[in-house]
Amino acid sequence: MAAVLRPAAAFRSLGLPVRSMATLKEIRTRIKSVSSIQKITKSMKMVSAAKFARSERELRSARTYGNAAQAFHESAAIEPTDPKHLIVAVTSDRGLCGGIHSNIGRHIRAVLSELPNAETVKLVTCGDKLRSLFQRTHAPQMALAFSELGKQPPKFSDAAFVAQKILEKGIEYDKATIVFNKFRSVISYRVTEQPVFSLETISGSETMTLFDDVDSDILRNYHEFSLASLVYWAMKESATSEQSARMTAMDAASKNAGMPLCCSSVIGLLVMS
Repeated sequence: MAAVLRPAAAFRSLGLPVRSMATLKEIRTRIKSVSSIQKITKSMKMVSAAKFARSERELRSARTYGNAAQAFHESAAIEPTDPKHLIVAVTSDRGLCGGIHSNIGRHIRAVLSELPNAETVKLVTCGDKLRSLFQRTHAPQMALAFSELGKQPPKFSDAAFVAQKILEKGIEYDKATIVFNKFRSVISYRVTEQPVFSLETISGSETMTLFDDVDSDILRNYHEFSLASLVYWAMKESATSEQSARMTAMDAASKNAGMPLCCSSVIGLLVMS
């Protein structure tokens, strides 16, 4: 009587690869794993939604600081020729929020590629996400790096600390640019540049000479306050954009986890039947 080979044995006898079908235990393990992932992403979405609501409320008052400081630097009407540049990148330490941090990195690299003296530009990073990126590619240009951002909502004291360290470091620059994500809506944000000029550059502006009551001490104090205000505004905009991006990313992850869950459940029912 001729031996009857099963399909798998027949393929092995011919030297062909055989892909075995998943067992019922493996399917149950897969269903349990996908269900756990879906629960985690849904929980993270709910947490991000609560943090986003708080960040959006606090952003309204933070924009008051930013608009006033922005008007001060715009009123100086400065266009320095061949300036020394400083770039302050504002992100955070946390991930799982789509490409919101990598967009800042790509934008800064594009800016550096267009500058004629890119190798002299100094970099200050707020957040570990960009620090780890630029340490690999632009380590000689790194002047300062700040971490422990993103775990708690940013405060003005955090921005004042960053501004103080930048001034104490004695970085020589004529024009600084704060690069951050500006919040537009729940599903939209935009990489934004905010110019900031050094105290020496502002003091030499013709516009400042029109004010008789502005002495060097007043100008220095307000310059320090305006730098802290702009950093605070950038941190608030970045934090709100990050929470909205994380909320959107976790919602998409939950939906993606739900699709294979349905398919696996159907396969499980078919196998059990």
